[in-house]
Parts: sequence; structure tokens; C-alpha cells
Amino acid sequence: MSSQIEPAGIPAPSTDAAEWATRANRAARSVTRSFGGRLLFLPGTHIGAVSLPTTIRRSLSGPWHYWWQAHYVDCLVDAGRRELATKTKFDGGSRPSAGRLASRLVTTIRLRNLLRFVNDYYDDMAWLALATLRLEKLAEETRKPGRRRNAYVQKCLTVQFDSASTDHLGGGTFWSTKRDFKNTPATAPVALYYARTGHAERAQQLVNWLNSKLLHPDRGLYQDGLRISDGEVVVDGAIYTYNQGPVLGALLELGGEDNLRRAALLVDAVRRELTLPGTLVVRGDGTGDGGLFTGILLRYLAMAARDVRLPSTARETARSLVQSTAEAFWTGRRENPDLDNARKGSPAIVFSFDPQRPASQTYPAGTAVELSTQLQAWMALEAAATL
Repeated sequence: MSSQIEPAGIPAPSTDAAEWATRANRAARSVTRSFGGRLLFLPGTHIGAVSLPTTIRRSLSGPWHYWWQAHYVDCLVDAGRRELATKTKFDGGSRPSAGRLASRLVTTIRLRNLLRFVNDYYDDMAWLALATLRLEKLAEETRKPGRRRNAYVQKCLTVQFDSASTDHLGGGTFWSTKRDFKNTPATAPVALYYARTGHAERAQQLVNWLNSKLLHPDRGLYQDGLRISDGEVVVDGAIYTYNQGPVLGALLELGGEDNLRRAALLVDAVRRELTLPGTLVVRGDGTGDGGLFTGILLRYLAMAARDVRLPSTARETARSLVQSTAEAFWTGRRENPDLDNARKGSPAIVFSFDPQRPASQTYPAGTAVELSTQLQAWMALEAAATL
């Protein structure tokens, strides 16, 4: 739903950085204690349950959401960066650090994915590649030796991205190994990955393709993709919140006058097109995979808010979007007063998947709660904590 009321004069919440960090820690503890656990009781492993309540049989026979776990890694890296700044573990001195959990999670993703990091979707792999890059940087900053595994992830997945980023349809990256759809969900995070690994020319080519093929001329947002159907190329004009995020990240990572100008325009388009009426709250995109979408966008809006190369108006708009949406998720939470049960599989805090509605409505007591939606709120709070 697009905003029909110009929200430029609406102030962002005045919550300070320390309070945002406290809220992010509470979200981190809720997710890691309730959703997180060992894979088949194997020591040194950590994986997120797809939904709660769950059983071992359901965890192994149910759907495998590789890319949800990749964003779980990213959230743990966020918490790890705050640990580095405060010299305090997010979940107490006797429990593993966020960085340690993130490292275990990457290892366990490979185990759960049948001993491979490669899967059938290039966007999934791009999200994991980006998360492991950030994990490696965290390891360097904490002066702990990097894992050879992280280098292996990057090596094997870069090969996949190279093979999927072809000249078919004028450029871009295929979404899956079916190779019948080139889209923003794959092209944008791959472009960002290339930009962060020293392949600026490849990254710029992908961004140029997105600008020429999928940027909506009137709305200023990126459409979903180009699909090959019965030998013809068809534009999928759907516009999703999360697609705007990694495009924004790639534009900022590459820099330069044209990219930064486009980044500022994209921030304004998000404010204009993707907020709830009369607010600076970014809309939600439902449950399932959509339960991650708003959080992903906020991660990259926070990057824009911190980027001094952007005009002050764009930075302030990005900041307000992040803080207002994170505030909405926090305000709408439902807390579980029984912390013992929370540790056994019922989250201590349940966040709504819709920032417009409280969790008491979207997730009433006794309702199954999905990992994606809880990661989204955690991600939103982490984004706000960086401002």
C-alpha cells in the first residue's frame, strides 16, 4: 500500500541508542534461546527452527529455508558488533558470544544442506555469502583467527555467481538453476557481494542492468524481474520492500556521483511508496519469506542514514524510516511472562509480522510463530541501534 499522505513533517521516535541496543539484545536472546538449538543434538552445531512449537521430526522433514538461516547469521553478526563495542556478551558471560553462535550456524547450514553450501537459488547463496563476509570481518576486528571455512564459502559461491551472471537478457543474474528468470532478488545481493569483494566493474554492470531493465520510471523503485515465458521476455512488475534494500546497499558500496544520486532518490521513493499512510513506518509483507522483507530493507536504510556522502535530507529520511518502523515492531510486541517455557520453545517476546498490528492480533497465544518474522523485528532493532 502506498502512502497517500506526505509524511515529511512526522518526527521519528526519540529513543536513544542505548535503549535501542537494550531492545536488540532482548530480541536476540528471545530468538536464540527459543528458536536456536543443536542439529540432531550434535555438539558445536546451531540452527534456527523454522517455526515454534516444533519437533525434531518436523525440523528435519519440514521445509528447509536456507536463506532464513543466512539472515539469522547476519543478525548474530549485528549482535556481535555490539558485543565488540561494549565488551559485554548479549546473553551473559556464561553463554556463547554472538560471533561464536554465528560461526556454528554457518557450519550447521552446510550440514543441514546435505554437506554443501550450494543450492538451487542464487539469491539464497548471495545472502549467505554476504553474511559470511560480515562474519569474517567481525572475526578480524575481534582479533580472532578467521575460519578457512569462510574463505571456502566465498570461493565456491563466487563461482556460482559468475555462472549465473550472464549476457542473456542483456545482463543480470539468474534467480535459480532453471535459468528462466533474471530478477532483482538475485542480481542486487550478487552486485553488493561483488562490490564488497573487490569486483566493482562486475557489480556496476549488474547495477546498470537493474537501472535499465527493472527500475520503474514513475515510482522510482525496482520491479521484481524478467521472466522467459514461451520464448518471450515478460516483466514481472511486482514491487517488494526487500528488493530495494540490496540495490541501495550496492549503490552505496560502489559510490560515485551517479550511484549516490540514485541512492538518495531510492530512499525518497521508499518513503513515498512503501510506507503506511500518514506515517514513516515501512509496510509489512506478511509471513513466510515475506516475513523477512521489511527487516532487510531497514538494514540497508540504516546504511544510508550513516552515509555522510548522501544529502542530509536523504540521511534523515532513512533514519526516520528505520526508527519509526523499529518502534512500531517494538510497541506491538507480545511478551511471554513464563521465561522457563520461553527457553523450551515459546519465545520470550513475540513480534508481529505487520508493524501496523500488534502481535496479540497477528500471533495470539497458542499460534505457531515463524522464525522469519522474528528475525525481521530483531533486524529492525539492530538497524535502529546503529544510528
